[in-house]
Amino acid sequence: MDELPTNLKWGTASSSSLARRSSPCTSTTKRDEEIGGQAPIHESTLSIEQVRAIKIRDAPHQIDVLSRLPNVISGAANEADLHVRLVNMLRAGIRRADAVALVELNIEDESSIAEVLYWDRRFSAGGDFRPSQRLIREALAKQKQTVVHAWNSLGDNNAAYTAGANFDWAFCTPILGAKSHTTWGIYVAGQFSGDPSATLNSPWATSELGDDLKFAELVAAVLGSLRHVRQLQQRQASLSQFFSPAVMEKLANEDPAEVLRPRESDVTVLFCDLRGFSKESEKQSDDLLALLERVSKALKGMTENILAQGGVIGDFHGDAAMGFWGWPVAQPDASVRACSAALGIRALFEAGANRSDYALSGFRVGIGMTTGRAVAGSIGTSDQVKVTVFGPVVNLASRLEGMTKILGASILMDERTAEEVKAHLPAEVGRCRRLARVKPYGMNNPLTVYELLPPESEFPELTADHIAFYEQAVDCFIAGKWDEAIDLLYKVPPADRVKDFLTGYIALRHRTPPTDWNGVIVMESKS
Repeated sequence: MDELPTNLKWGTASSSSLARRSSPCTSTTKRDEEIGGQAPIHESTLSIEQVRAIKIRDAPHQIDVLSRLPNVISGAANEADLHVRLVNMLRAGIRRADAVALVELNIEDESSIAEVLYWDRRFSAGGDFRPSQRLIREALAKQKQTVVHAWNSLGDNNAAYTAGANFDWAFCTPILGAKSHTTWGIYVAGQFSGDPSATLNSPWATSELGDDLKFAELVAAVLGSLRHVRQLQQRQASLSQFFSPAVMEKLANEDPAEVLRPRESDVTVLFCDLRGFSKESEKQSDDLLALLERVSKALKGMTENILAQGGVIGDFHGDAAMGFWGWPVAQPDASVRACSAALGIRALFEAGANRSDYALSGFRVGIGMTTGRAVAGSIGTSDQVKVTVFGPVVNLASRLEGMTKILGASILMDERTAEEVKAHLPAEVGRCRRLARVKPYGMNNPLTVYELLPPESEFPELTADHIAFYEQAVDCFIAGKWDEAIDLLYKVPPADRVKDFLTGYIALRHRTPPTDWNGVIVMESKS
């Protein structure tokens, strides 16, 4: 081959004429040698004005093909099917193409080799399709615009610049869309029908490749926009699993980066742990998929109640879920919302606890809630966002969730949350009971722990009088009057598991408080 390729870059240069420059041949990598060896010595840039001036000679046909693109994307069963549909559509629109391929390149890795997602050619003969890696990298990574390689092969069948056949030309058009480390490209190759040198030197308005290049640009632009919209829809669907509708609306109407920016906020945090998993896994050891489905339904029940009350799903820890309120939208009633969610989760698991056909039968939950100042926000990249909350209030909520096992309560909360409940939660929604003064394991400061209970209409086993007797017993217990505390605890129904904790604590110490008693129970473990 005597002549080297002419390289034409589709760009937005301000000049209305073709700007040409020459460069010396440079050494190439083995990868490039395998697909054509020498670098081009001519380079031309086509301005946006010239792009607009090109007249598509086969306009009715190509416009008809282009109109099918939305259906091609929406009708694809999966990514592989989409690749096939796109290549077939491109081959139908570019009649002069002998081969069409959809390629993908990691533009952040200079050593990467482009992957051919799917390719097809007009004729079965001609051997394997080997696209020019240099051409693809030049178009997708360096120029980020259409690049054309053309060769005056003059019947030289030994040329292997872009494939294992004597193609005269090939071009690659980037499909630009959402920011990503990989980029798709449209790769087209074929042969000239006229004199190659005359074709290359003629004005673009009458060039043999002009309308095909413009068609590829149109397809790439539409496809890039549709893929970007699709990615945004997928991302929104993914975020909807973690944010309530109110938060999703805020994300849609404002800058997401600003909305999700980490910042200090007053939040209420809820930790919910699934109990009984080990026991149920033993029962269903021969059908783990069914067990997984049950656990998934349990976690779904937790998250649905959190989202229904305007909360944010912060994280998952095995078979536990964390939610919080007060960010990114301030919620003065955050603690009330959290309590409503906690009661909804409890009711869900209690509904069919004794029914063998109930998916959540055999499972229980432990919930811990706290209210306070914390840093909440998103971490990660724009493509993968993890929302979480940091601070002592989070650690305490986790400890309270663990303490539900020790105290025998389903839902525990700290003093600040309890104060909000007593002031703002209607009695027909939920009730509050003071349980004890404790120092959680590994913490220095004691706190008063409260239990959140369903309304008396839903939980008549524990009346308002029973709650009053229990809280009087707590006062006597803290004051060191343990005999009186025991007498009051006997007035609480035996079915109440919570009273067993205080009764057992007093009995183990023979109803005699230690000499240094300060009313605080020191927890010796997390759960």
